[in-house]
This record gives sequence, C-alpha cells and structure tokens, in this order.
Amino acid sequence: MADGLSPEKRSWNMSRIKGKNTSIEVKVRKYLFSQGFRYRINVTKLPGKPDMVLPKYNAVVFVNCCFWHRHTGCKEAYMPKSQVEFWQKIFERNVQNDTVQREKLMEAGWSVFTVWECEVKKNFEVTMDELIEQLKRA
Repeated sequence: MADGLSPEKRSWNMSRIKGKNTSIEVKVRKYLFSQGFRYRINVTKLPGKPDMVLPKYNAVVFVNCCFWHRHTGCKEAYMPKSQVEFWQKIFERNVQNDTVQREKLMEAGWSVFTVWECEVKKNFEVTMDELIEQLKRA
C-alpha cells in the first residue's frame, strides 16, 4: 500500500480503465468519418486488434495512450512512484507487444499508423491533417 490505496481500491481503479472506445479514439474516428474515411473498428483477426482498419487504404490506425504505450518524451509517460518494478514489467511488455504486432502487420502488407493521445489533445486538427495526408500516401 505504498500509494495509500488498498489492493481492493487499486483493483477497482484499474478495472475502470477502458481498453477500447476511449474518448480519444471516438474523437479520431468521428473526424475521419466526417472526412469521408470508412473503417472497421477493433478487428480481432488482425495482429494487435487495431483501433481502426481502413481496407481501402490497406492501413491500420492505433490510437495509443501515452502512459500505457510509453510515448517517448511525453510527460504523460511517467513512471509511477510505487511498485516501480511491477510497472516497468508492464510497460516493457506493452512496448514489446506493440513492436511485434506492428511488424506482423507490416509483413502482411498493412501500413501502420499511430496517433498519440497527447497529440490529439494538444493539436487535434494538425494531428488529423497529418494522419489524413499519410493515409492518402499509403
């Protein structure tokens, strides 16, 4: 209980963290749809279960949380002060999984794009314009 929370309270907190359909994902999806892009969401048959699959562009988009996926150089990718060893293992596994899934998708011929939560929050339109430009080039 180094952070002052009981194991039950910590478990409850962690159970409330969404894995899909986060507000950032929904915002990105709505914008892409409004710009004429059509996609499927959370396709389980593809490695990594991408947040969006755009078959017309042979592209997938991951909308990543900076904390969980360790966005390099981002202040949101901080290390918790308690149970550091535990968190390091979690984060290392997440980053390793992201790399493996990305490689599998690219080997299968998919273009893979990542949108970071902090970028969407700071400069939404710039981030979306860049993503759309990349998708069109894919």
